[in-house]
Amino acid sequence: MSTPESTDVVGDPLASRRVFLDHAATTPMLQQAREAWIAASAITGNPSSLHAAGRSTRRIVEEARESIADDLGTRPSAVIFTSGGTEADNLAVKGLFWARRARLGIAAPAVIASAIEHHAVMDPVEWLGKHEGADVVWAAVDTTGRVNVDFIADFIDRHASKTALVTVMWANNEVGTVQPVHAIARMCKDAGVPFHTDAVQALGQLPMDLSQLPAAAVTISGHKIGGPFGVGALIVDPHESIVPVSHGGGQERDVRSGTFDAPAIAAFAVAVQHAVAQQRVHAEHLAALQTMLAEGIREVVPDAIINGPDPGNATTRLPGNVHVSIPGAEGDALLMLLDAAGVDCSTGSACTAGIPEPSHVLVAMGVDERTSRSSLRFSLGRDSTSADVRAVIDALPPAVERARRAGSVSSQRVLDSPGRAGSGAR
Repeated sequence: MSTPESTDVVGDPLASRRVFLDHAATTPMLQQAREAWIAASAITGNPSSLHAAGRSTRRIVEEARESIADDLGTRPSAVIFTSGGTEADNLAVKGLFWARRARLGIAAPAVIASAIEHHAVMDPVEWLGKHEGADVVWAAVDTTGRVNVDFIADFIDRHASKTALVTVMWANNEVGTVQPVHAIARMCKDAGVPFHTDAVQALGQLPMDLSQLPAAAVTISGHKIGGPFGVGALIVDPHESIVPVSHGGGQERDVRSGTFDAPAIAAFAVAVQHAVAQQRVHAEHLAALQTMLAEGIREVVPDAIINGPDPGNATTRLPGNVHVSIPGAEGDALLMLLDAAGVDCSTGSACTAGIPEPSHVLVAMGVDERTSRSSLRFSLGRDSTSADVRAVIDALPPAVERARRAGSVSSQRVLDSPGRAGSGAR
């Protein structure tokens, strides 16, 4: 890959020849963001201190807040800085639930979430069900990963006075499905039910004007758009009540406590500005590569299955996402074989305690467990090139052949093992 970031790995002789197609996990830091981080890190002073040094650092934070608010079409007071998307999602899900439950005055209000949420949303929702008495309602999705809007509308129509929160991600991190968040947000607003959306994957790939989205809270993250790790934000409607998840100094409207990471926040603001300003050009670049990659995979692996909406349709799928299942080949085997060939991507399934598990996203879409385990996600970024795509297409056939051969041998060993022979063996 021809980016400066990909050649900065000291001591790695393969670094200059590697192809990085895992931008949905993280993307290289923008040079402008890095420069902003370095400049801000040279200034001494706690942003909460009242002396001159503290005020200088606080100015960095507040200018970044104003910049992000301006770029996203919201008020500076709506921007709550966090340590990243996971903290922001937890704050939104738990904080909105607790505040709404108190207003409703009932013990077990409902929480509606799509069945394909990122674990940063899914796990807090499940926690609320187990520990706070929430009535958890999972909204089903179709075979492309699109949430059932009619189900949500019907539920809210019948149970708005007993519903604490609706949370549906703007775009899915695995298969790239874009959700109709504007329609969902509007129906929730009309019913007086708080709506939250995890927009971590959407920012920079889709148009984003929060003045047109009547949401109670929106999650964004720095390192997905060329900012640093460890910083993000929850954009909260200033008129919305939200209960803190952690307590301390109350630096952020008494909603979030903790000393501001001024250098990271400065870099984050630069990344958000770049993501919004370059969104259209960036999306066009990604869409062209996405189509090239999807068509190339289908050509060299004819039985490959492209999961999710059709590539190339920017209204239904993120332009940087290609999620594929390769029948007969384990995803983790394909991952390691491609890794050895110099290609960085990710599997289409989660790994818990070292045990591969089928992706909950694919399962919710109706994909069988075996096919789910044979999946890979390729995610493109601003530095991706057609040469990168050709390298993946060239590397894939031998990787598939070896992975299928390994899977066949493994299956035969299971069949030949003691206790498997003979009819009725268990």
